[in-house]
Amino acid sequence: MDPEAVRKYSALHAKPDGLVLQYGTAGFRTKAERLDHVMFRMGLLAVLRSKQTKSTIGVMVTASHNPEEDNGVKLVDPLGEMLAPSWEEHATCLANAEERDVWRVLMDISEKAAVNLQQEAFVVIGRDTRPSSERLSQSVIDGVTVLGGQFHDYGLLTTPQLHYMVYCRNSSGRYGEATVDGYYQKLSTAFVELTKQAFCGGNEYRSLKVDCANGVGALKLREMEPYFSQGLSVQLFNDGTKGKLNHLCGADFVKSHQRPPQGMEMKSSERCCSFDGDADRIVYYYSDTDGHFHLIDGDKIATLISSFLKELLVEVPVYCTKTGVKHLHHKAQEFDVGVYFEANGHGTVLFSKAAEMKIKQLAKELEDKKRKAAQMLANVIDLFNQAAGDAISDMLVIEAILALKGLTVQEWDALYTDLPNRQLKVKVADRQVISTTDAERQAVTPPGLQEAINDLVKKYKLSRAFVRPSGTEDVVRVYAEADSQESADSLAHEVSLAVFQLAGGVGERPHPGF
Repeated sequence: MDPEAVRKYSALHAKPDGLVLQYGTAGFRTKAERLDHVMFRMGLLAVLRSKQTKSTIGVMVTASHNPEEDNGVKLVDPLGEMLAPSWEEHATCLANAEERDVWRVLMDISEKAAVNLQQEAFVVIGRDTRPSSERLSQSVIDGVTVLGGQFHDYGLLTTPQLHYMVYCRNSSGRYGEATVDGYYQKLSTAFVELTKQAFCGGNEYRSLKVDCANGVGALKLREMEPYFSQGLSVQLFNDGTKGKLNHLCGADFVKSHQRPPQGMEMKSSERCCSFDGDADRIVYYYSDTDGHFHLIDGDKIATLISSFLKELLVEVPVYCTKTGVKHLHHKAQEFDVGVYFEANGHGTVLFSKAAEMKIKQLAKELEDKKRKAAQMLANVIDLFNQAAGDAISDMLVIEAILALKGLTVQEWDALYTDLPNRQLKVKVADRQVISTTDAERQAVTPPGLQEAINDLVKKYKLSRAFVRPSGTEDVVRVYAEADSQESADSLAHEVSLAVFQLAGGVGERPHPGF
């Protein structure tokens, strides 16, 4: 490690004056033109993390569901999980260091984390389809190479595919082959084996319309389709050939606006789904015979999968965590089988190593009926990308379960009925002014906000409302539900006004109509 070489390269990726960023749940995200120095420095950090863990570390260049003009970066830890919280602090410190302090901060991190600087380092890199992503990936590579790290650039990948590659490389191939073809083969083989046991006839449940948000998911799903086409036919929309990434399409748009994406014609009772820009979220939806739109979000995805697993297992307890997939992931790791989904469609199922080994052994040993259940579970284990929430993997699991249970999309939707709800965003000067407790269901600061929310909730029947700071931008997210859509909309608007007034709202005041 050559301090002069680091200083020289760092000057070529200079930090803009006054820019301060924070590594959050989704890593760093902001306008693409602000990120060159961050990418270079995350290449440096990935090398240190690789040396410390003696493992391959991943770097993904993406801003997920954000607008095309944005970009971002996040690091992937050895088992395909998100970066450890202590290293999130290191990432923030390094990204915000002044130019003259970069080497000193690197050495401070090395000392605090007990990094053996003589250890070899290996980093894998992936990127989404944003116009800025290739250039920013090169900045990551500059950071890796100047510290003497080795790397493999996978180029265009979905975010879950990069998580998969990292996990495969660090499990010596036990989890799978660390190639795109290996990913396709593993998931498709499990899907085809699982759906062979479906009792429904013909292709009644085997056709699906997919909105790919004009993102990398379209490229990868098109490549993958021949691997599973005997079990499922997919029709792709917003495939990137025209239209901007995430603009009027994608999972976040459909979830937030509760309407179909632009460019997709929906016929009555057709199953449709949307990915987000980097294909780590999925939501389903359909139109009924009266033309009404029905959203099937992450909550109902979790319910479908949990009910299926419960038939094969025994008990499914429910726990609440703070918002953010990293909190859900850590809670799920406490169990032999953990199912987690955010309402936005980001989630997966985790199986402990002990549970996985036991289930696959039982699939070989038990008598016919019990062996069939164990074989189903074994295929489900292989079908889930346990390294991360994965829209493609989740889609195949959902389609397999619907086929196995003989469920239509309407019957799935009817498993329970959501109260009418509304989600809004309020722009604020500093999102950190909002702090919460009780799994983000109670606001602690600013003073008076929770009391105001409580008073507003009392005005409506069957109502509740929550606020929380965004993990990726200076906005506060507002959720409200009530006995009617009109009441939910009204409550959400009134809570938004309270947030604007008490939490330092900026720009135009929230107004009815969203």
